Amino acid sequence: MKRPAKFNTYCPFCRTHTEHEIEKVKKGKTTGLHWIDREKARRSRVGNMGKFSKVPGGDKPTKKINVRYRCKTCKKAHLRKGYRIAKFELTE
Repeated sequence: MKRPAKFNTYCPFCRTHTEHEIEKVKKGKTTGLHWIDREKARRSRVGNMGKFSKVPGGDKPTKKINVRYRCKTCKKAHLRKGYRIAKFELTE
């Protein structure tokens, strides 16, 4: 899917239609301090791993992407609901 890198859309902070820049949101670093990681570490001893011993399902054919819209006037960014696409490309 091709999207223009800059276009006019509604800014919830300015409450008007202004020019926005699009940027794809990258996945942040994980710290390893989430509850699921601690639960896996507790169960990594001897015996049944409980819910972690199940065979996981496969990946979906397309992934949901998140797009951040940054306003040119107030410099604030907002997100919208992500959608599934195979390929994402920004055009000038």
